[in-house]
Order: sequence, then C-alpha cells, then structure tokens
Amino acid sequence: MKVSDYLQFDAVGLADLVRRKKVTAREVLNAAIQRAETVNPAINAICLPQFSDAMKASVPEGGAFAGVPFLLKDLAQEQAGKPCSYGSRALRDQVPEQDSAYVRRAKAAGLVIMGRTATPELGLKAVTESRLWGATRNPWDLRLTPGGSSGGSGAAVAAGIVPMAGANDGGGSIRIPAAYNGLFGLKPSRGRVSAGPGMGEHWNGASTDLVVSRSVRDSAVMLDCLAGAEPGDPFRIPPPEWPYADCVRQAPRPLRIGVFTESPYGSDVAPECVEAVEATARTLLELGHHVEYARPGVDGRDLARSYLGQYFGEVSAMMDQAREQYGARDRDFELETRLLGMLGRTLPVPEYVRLRQQWNDFARALGAFFEGFDLYLCPTTGQMPARIGELDTPGHLQAASRLMLLLRAGRLVHRSGMVDDLAMESLARTPFTQLANLTGTPAMSMPLHWTAEGLPVGVHFGAAHGGEGVLFGLAGQLEAALPWWHHYERLAELGRGERAAG
Repeated sequence: MKVSDYLQFDAVGLADLVRRKKVTAREVLNAAIQRAETVNPAINAICLPQFSDAMKASVPEGGAFAGVPFLLKDLAQEQAGKPCSYGSRALRDQVPEQDSAYVRRAKAAGLVIMGRTATPELGLKAVTESRLWGATRNPWDLRLTPGGSSGGSGAAVAAGIVPMAGANDGGGSIRIPAAYNGLFGLKPSRGRVSAGPGMGEHWNGASTDLVVSRSVRDSAVMLDCLAGAEPGDPFRIPPPEWPYADCVRQAPRPLRIGVFTESPYGSDVAPECVEAVEATARTLLELGHHVEYARPGVDGRDLARSYLGQYFGEVSAMMDQAREQYGARDRDFELETRLLGMLGRTLPVPEYVRLRQQWNDFARALGAFFEGFDLYLCPTTGQMPARIGELDTPGHLQAASRLMLLLRAGRLVHRSGMVDDLAMESLARTPFTQLANLTGTPAMSMPLHWTAEGLPVGVHFGAAHGGEGVLFGLAGQLEAALPWWHHYERLAELGRGERAAG
C-alpha cells in the first residue's frame, strides 16, 4: 500500500479494505510507519514509538478496526509493560503492570498500537511542550502549537500518521487539539468510558477518554467499541438507543440551538473564532434548525476557581505519588507544575470541598438551559494557536516564581486575588471547554471553518448528559454540508525536506 493511498482513508475505510482483503494489515502498518518516519521529525508527535512491537502483533479478526494502526496518548491509556510518562521526567520510569480498560478494548477492536504520543507534563497545558519530550508542532504551521494536552495525538492524526489516535479530556484536551489541528473531537459523558481498573474516575469525573479523528464516523465507531462500565466502576449510565455509528448516518430532527461567542471568563475572543461560530449558525439555519443567541447561566469566575481548585488538588496528589513510588524530586518537575502542586498543598480542605460542591451549581444551570435547548454552540477556543514557546515568556515565569516565593514564606494567597489572576491568565485562551468537564456532559469540536491563511478553526457543541447520539447525528449532517477532508491534501508533502521551524 502506497502512503499516498493510505492517506485517502479514515480508520473505518482502512478496516474495510483489510476485511475485504484488498490490502493486508501488514501493508497498512508499513504505510503508517513510513508516514511516521517522514513527518514525525518535523512535528515531534510520537514520543515512544513501538514500531517493532506493532510488526509482531497479531490482529484479532472481526474487530471494527481490525488491522488499523493506532497511537495511544502518553497519559493514562496504560499498557502492561510499557512506559507511561505523563510527559514528566518524574514519571519516566512508570511502567504499568496491566492494560487499562481503554487499551484492552482498543486491542479487542483490532487496533494495532504503534506508539504513544506526546503530552505536556501531567497533561496540564493547552500546549504540548515538555522538558521531557520537547515541543510538538502543528502540521498546518510548524511555528504554532497543536494545542494540548492531546497535542501529540492531534498533530499525528492531522499529519496522516494514523487516521485517529487516543486522547483524553479533563478541561478541553480532546477538543482543543481537534480545533487547532482541523480534526473532529468528542468528549463523552461522565461514566461513558471506563477509567478502570486503576481509577474509578479520572479527576473526579471531569476527565474522560476517546480519540481525535479525521472523520466523524471514526470517533462514533470507537465510542461504540469503548463504551460501557467495567466491574467496580462507581456507576453505570444507560447505553444509547442506537449504535453511535448509526446516529452519524441519520439526519437529526430540527434542533433548538443556543449560540454565544462571549468568553465566560470575560477574556478576548479572536475574530476568527467568532466568525467560525456565526458562519456555522447560518449553515444550521439553512439545514432547518432553530438558532438563537442564548447561553447557560453560569458565573465564569466561579467556574474558573472551581476548575483551578481541582487542578491544584490533583497535581499535588500526583506529585506526592511520584515522590513515593519513583523517588521523584522537585527539580524533576517543571516550574509551573511545582507552583500548582504548592497551591494544592496550601489549599484548605474545606475550601477544596466547597469548590467541588460548586460543580452542582454549574450542572443545575446547564440543566436549566437544556430545558429550552437541545444543544449550545460556541467557539472551541478563545484564541488561535500560540506560537511555540510563546507562553513561556519571562514575565509569565517571573510571576509564577513570585507566587512560589510567597507560598514558601507561608503567605495566604488563595484569597488574595493572585490565584484568580492566575486562573484568568491560564484559561483565557481556552475559556469555553471547561464547563462540559465539570458538569460531566458531552461536547465536541468540529473543523467547520478555515482562515484565509489556511488554518483550521474549531466550533464547539455541547449537549445534556448522555446526549452523544444527538451530537453525532448533527456532526454527520454538518460533515456532509461542510466537508473538510480535502484540506488534508495540503499536508501530503509535509516532512519532505522540511525542518521544524524555530
């Protein structure tokens, strides 16, 4: 199979070729490895290749994706006997003893795992730049970030190494890379995909797993393969009435869609992001849907504080675990990670509990919104992709260092306004995605708009808990109305004589 042929198919299409014996799984894998060797030096998406293991792997027959090459994200998605570094030097020796439910089900679907993709340290940023693996670059413009934290997966799929790749989302980490790389990305409902066996829920249920993909149907079929509780999961949610793959093929009834473009945090929103939403709204009207300006009644600052409180607690706990299990030292973590860990250790437990209880307020407000609407539509991100290294500015690092000094001196900073400033600054570029995480509701980003310079711009839809079928139905309709596959042809020559831009 030629690489040029390989690039023409999504995962469902490749599996169909293998099933009909038009190509062999080995030929498909060879094309994927050849593509990786061509483009990965430019984008730095694969941090832990497993090419030789993939060549030896047996492919179970009958799986929905039998013979399709696949990349896992190097955060969760654990493989027995394989390193899982979370993008951190402190965890580079972490080797799980068993496969996660995600990996086990991916293998049962016939996917051939050929490596792991880069993530920022502990998945904490909307850029993928770590001291351990270096910077991952956006295939559409190597000077730009592919987003985070599933940036390695986003870059690999956009560049055509694999048609879809593993991703997870605790604050937008599926949807942000989907937006920046011109891909489809859906975050499922809380409880839809098991976090087991190592966890009951990732990040108290704020985080969940799926993929980023070039086509809507790939994500839908993958969710069909992954969905369902494992023994010991904290709860089970009702299965869908129809397979998600069927939902993609069925045009939805006329939907009531509330639209907003203002940032919930009061930060600026780029005109390209606003234009993408407005153009999508016009298409929705043409398709017969009811569209009007409306937004959930959620206080943005309360949302940001609650989200950052979760951050602080999770990071400090993970740092302690790395110290206890792997002998990690402070210098093994990046500066901003150490700052978040210190904030977590100094956050009073009653305050952490109060912030966690506020998630209920957001869920109730969103529930009231869905009494009148089926979906909401907004930008996926507030800004276009940052340049590589742009967010590591001296001023930003100095502010982080100053806050750390105050914490070490025993100063109470959680109620000083400095943490609020940190929250606003860190979330200003991506203010639209966290609501779905704290409420456990499904949301998706679609590449329905492109700038004059050829950069993708994602638009973001959210539904009520359990509403993945509605999202997939609309996604299939919009994919047909505003197809994007032809844009990938511009990346076909990526990596041929091309070096990573500085």
